[in-house]
Amino acid sequence: MGKYFGTSGIRGVFNDCVTPELALRVGKALGTYLDGGSVVVGIDTRTSSETLKRALVSGLLSTGTEVIDIGLAPTPLTGFAIRLYGADAGVTITASHNPPEYNGIKVWQSNGMAYTPEMEAELEAILDSGNFKKAPWNEIGTLRRANPRGEYVKRALKMVELENSYTVVLDTGNGAGSVLSPYLQRELGNKVISLNAHPSGFFVRELEPNAKSLSALAKTVKAMKADVGIAHDGDADRIGVIDDEGNFVEYEVMLSLIAGYMLRKFGKGKVVTTVDAGFALDDYVKPLGGEVIRTRVGDVAVADELVRHGGVFGGEPSGTWIIPQWNFTPDGIFAGALVLEMIDRLGPISELAKDVPRYVTLRAKIPCPNEKKAKAMEIIAKEALKTFEYKRLIDIDGIRIENDDWWILFRPSGTEPIMRITLEAHTEEKAKELMEKAERLVREAIARS
Repeated sequence: MGKYFGTSGIRGVFNDCVTPELALRVGKALGTYLDGGSVVVGIDTRTSSETLKRALVSGLLSTGTEVIDIGLAPTPLTGFAIRLYGADAGVTITASHNPPEYNGIKVWQSNGMAYTPEMEAELEAILDSGNFKKAPWNEIGTLRRANPRGEYVKRALKMVELENSYTVVLDTGNGAGSVLSPYLQRELGNKVISLNAHPSGFFVRELEPNAKSLSALAKTVKAMKADVGIAHDGDADRIGVIDDEGNFVEYEVMLSLIAGYMLRKFGKGKVVTTVDAGFALDDYVKPLGGEVIRTRVGDVAVADELVRHGGVFGGEPSGTWIIPQWNFTPDGIFAGALVLEMIDRLGPISELAKDVPRYVTLRAKIPCPNEKKAKAMEIIAKEALKTFEYKRLIDIDGIRIENDDWWILFRPSGTEPIMRITLEAHTEEKAKELMEKAERLVREAIARS
């Protein structure tokens, strides 16, 4: 983590650490870094997004950079528009799945991939120096507005095709996906029932799609006898799925299913995931010709490995999927179309999910001030290796220790003041035993930091 950038761009409470003044400086820094060219800018539905956008755009224009304002747009649409218009970069004003008082700034490369930590570090250096490019009055950037939604749908329909029509209940959480996801599903030929599709900036459910936040979606799927329920977070870079029986499909299961379908659709190859993904993915995709590669948490790390290895699919066990044949921006909307194609080709999700191995996964969040994270992780790394008998160690992002029938990941959050523990075991008894030890270890480490 840098001074401003975490694992998913700049993020924090509006008018606290994320301010219009900061957005102005980020715009100036990005324009200076690019030294000309054009930038696509899109926003999510948060009440503070327009304020931050105007400040950011002013900064970009002051450096002589052209701005293509696509207005209210889910993150996947920003990534799509960058390539559509041949822009040099893109910016999404969003805090993704965080509460409504949060907002953020995420920067994208010309290929639709998020800025790497190295690129963000260069931006931070310019931010801190204050040495911004200043265009003369007759060379300031131009601002134009564009709407790429229609072209997005048109091109998506060339890659995804259904033989049958389905009933889809879609919960966009009053987020940016409201302006695009229902329309793509309808153009696929489906009957769409929308929930929480008012892009007001006031969220009526927790934005992270999980079993608890999607309880209303699950009930609606069951009541309407729908074929599937699909949900997004605030900027629609994630997807959550309710099966045809009204049950939330666990992230690990859905990740395995869609990875397997991508191998069937595009052929054998490498599947990229993160260090917090479980063994089920490996066990499910190997018979289909898939080889799993793990990397750091964050879509940019996944995208980077996809490029490096020529992977078939990349995804995190958070509902964040990257389809390299489409774009390197995580895209919950296009992912929703692929889920329907998978159902069309292979059958109901409730049946498909039976073939995915099920293990016990537990997660915990423990409060930890950002300034204590580094020291706490040093202590955790030392103590974890003493406390648990393990066979393998992965330290590319936090500390992951593995045995043949369990694994534990200790990792500081890049977006919140918390330490995360994720673990998996073959039995519930073993999982609870591991979590009890892990939580105690982390709390003690934070106390000593």
